Amino acid sequence: MKRAKLLPLVLILIFSLFLVGCSGSESASAVTSEQGTEESTNTENTENNTVADSAKAYFANMPADIYKIPQQDFVDKVKANEDIFIMDIRQPDVYAEGHTKGAVNIPWGQDIAQNLASLPKDKPIMVYCYTGQTAGQTVALLNVAGFNAKSVNLGWNRGISKVAGVDDVTETTANAIPEANTQINEDIQLAINDYFSKMALLKGTSYANYKISEDDAKKLLDAKDPSAVFLSIRKAGDYDKGHIEGAINLPFTKGMQAYFDMLVPKDRKIIVYCYTGQTAGQTVAILRLLGFDAVSLNSGMGMPATGATGWANKGFPLSEGASQAVEPSAGDFS
Repeated sequence: MKRAKLLPLVLILIFSLFLVGCSGSESASAVTSEQGTEESTNTENTENNTVADSAKAYFANMPADIYKIPQQDFVDKVKANEDIFIMDIRQPDVYAEGHTKGAVNIPWGQDIAQNLASLPKDKPIMVYCYTGQTAGQTVALLNVAGFNAKSVNLGWNRGISKVAGVDDVTETTANAIPEANTQINEDIQLAINDYFSKMALLKGTSYANYKISEDDAKKLLDAKDPSAVFLSIRKAGDYDKGHIEGAINLPFTKGMQAYFDMLVPKDRKIIVYCYTGQTAGQTVAILRLLGFDAVSLNSGMGMPATGATGWANKGFPLSEGASQAVEPSAGDFS
């Protein structure tokens, strides 16, 4: 049970130059082949760097609002007719039953990747789902793609629908996706396409939507499954009061990306949990873009707003007491 201390890191970049000599007997085709391989490798590295740099910048440049907006503030903006773009990522049948005025329905999944070019970069994008978890993932992906996106706290079911006067800004009329031609970095577009394509393959499994239920997570814990590790991104003090046995603690905060490369090997599954699942959703999206196999725990640790869902709310066991604070290293997270 270890916690990474968020201390400034000094990043040392070592560049190695390898000189490869070619003898006069080498054919021109061989040289061309080597050059082609090198160009292909360089292109691949550039693509990887573009996505990775943008993903890490998400946490390096995290605003004070942690890419979220309180549900009351969101409803107030809708009432005031502020110039915002509202993105409802719930399923079409639920959207048709009622949504905030002006909201466009782009259902969670591949539709989001396919409609990136239709989204505006000149105004804030407010995203909501049912409870906030998939909106968290969406907001992370959108910001990586260059949008100014925020998720509405607790989504429609637990947040927006509970705000007094919400009926005044609720409608059933569908709003069309606007026609636009927003420029999206090609490498990032491909990465987001891949994100949702791989997610589609998990439909019907324990990891659908890059999430895991509390019951399935507990089965992994009880079985002491070595392929999975729990990552708590709650505050250190809350971690000390109660956490899932064996969980790593890396609090959700600006700069936390500096420690991602020190997490477990990328062939192990990281089960990320927070308080309600919303910031875990953001974290999962960024970790996956960086090559980690991450999923979020349904409803996180659980709070009053999550009802009977969430690890603690279901009465699952917790370990208490302060963990040993250590300098992060690969071994600390194995």
